[in-house]
Amino acid sequence: MYSEQSLYEIIIIGAGPAGISLAAEAVESGVAPHKIIILEKSDNHSWSIRKFYPDEKLVTANYKGNDVSCVGNLCIMDSSKDETLNYLGETIQKYKLDVRYKHNADEIQKLANGQYVVCSSGECFVTKTVALAIGVMGRPNKPSYKIPSEVNKNIFYDISGDELNNKKILVVGGGDSASEYAQYLVQRGNSVSLSYRREKFVRMNDINYKTIHKLNDQGKCTLLMNTDISSLEKEGEGVKVNFKEAGPQVFDAIVYALGGTTPKNFLETIGIKMTKEGPDVTDFFESEKREGIFLLGDLSAGRGGGSINLAFNHSHKAMKELCTMYLDCSEEV
Repeated sequence: MYSEQSLYEIIIIGAGPAGISLAAEAVESGVAPHKIIILEKSDNHSWSIRKFYPDEKLVTANYKGNDVSCVGNLCIMDSSKDETLNYLGETIQKYKLDVRYKHNADEIQKLANGQYVVCSSGECFVTKTVALAIGVMGRPNKPSYKIPSEVNKNIFYDISGDELNNKKILVVGGGDSASEYAQYLVQRGNSVSLSYRREKFVRMNDINYKTIHKLNDQGKCTLLMNTDISSLEKEGEGVKVNFKEAGPQVFDAIVYALGGTTPKNFLETIGIKMTKEGPDVTDFFESEKREGIFLLGDLSAGRGGGSINLAFNHSHKAMKELCTMYLDCSEEV
């Protein structure tokens, strides 16, 4: 059905840091660029960074205070959002990567000869290997309680738009994103409160922890610790937040910073074995159940997530296994 000419060495699903870096590592290892395809569902690379990172947010090299030394061909230092996007865009150009935008992977099937057919937006490609680098932030976690439809316009899962200025805003969450969102919203002239269900933040790096407490001490961000939300109601143009412990308060907007969820259903439909921590992968980020399928970036970083440099390092490590077991690599990785 397919000719040998149409056989690719690797098809990568997702044009974010993990997908771009894996393609770059493949080229560095001697795989011809025309034997690599990156399929990206949006109209540009690094969609999650563009959507979920505020313009002023610093993209840190050492995520959550964890030192990540670069071991591969790609590496960033602490950078602005634009600097990070430019670096990734320049990488695509430097390695002449074939990125197919507005291509959502609809089907992945394994053939009898061990190769794979990947179908996307009406096109099908045959490849020796597949790498999933789709991230998790495309599906942000939502609260357990119901959000009434009449307050949907007051609810946000990212702060990349221009709507949130000079408002009374509640940020919900206890991780680095919650702190960074609150910091950014304060800078935009908002009156900000941060609700967290525990007594103390346990998932923030030292910088975000100290900064959010300093803002609280300065009266610029009110920390609502040990608070659980039971329900939301429409209240004029705002939303009434009913706290179990502290009673109701009215806000103009609520920003949820609850992390993202692994696209479990999609992974299971293509035969990826799932555990409580996420996909079951080897030390080289290959699926334990499917030979020749690799899962990179946040998919294999665990619940805590990971930095861009960690995604770069994972790609370098995965490439060693790809070259050893599957691909025609002419250079040593």
